[in-house]
Amino acid sequence: MFEMNYFQVLCLFWAMLGIGSRIIIITLGEHWNRWELENAYGKEKPKWIYLVGILGILLIIYTWYSVFALQVAHSWIIASLISLTAIKIFMLLFRYGKFRDFIIEILNNKNKLTLLNSGVAVFSLICIAMALFLY
Repeated sequence: MFEMNYFQVLCLFWAMLGIGSRIIIITLGEHWNRWELENAYGKEKPKWIYLVGILGILLIIYTWYSVFALQVAHSWIIASLISLTAIKIFMLLFRYGKFRDFIIEILNNKNKLTLLNSGVAVFSLICIAMALFLY
């Protein structure tokens, strides 16, 4: 039976989230943009951001705990990468207006959106490779 460790699961989940969200963004096009600006990141900071922010910080803490507790080779790599999500979390929590302006800029610039989608897709493939070959 194939068993996966925490870091493999984390890599595959992150890859699935990245690829799945890109498929939805590309498929829905302008409908996605409108939903994201009106619902997900409305003019007023949504309450869900606090819950997601806390869960994100807890995930980072647990991941670093697992680096030391589970002793999986190279686990510090995915822990470092997951720690970078703290930038987005803190922007959402403490600089929401600036973050929303960034989202508006990305959604209104096809080149930037394509670059972002391509970057996320490549990163997702790297996560899959890490899950299969590194951990």
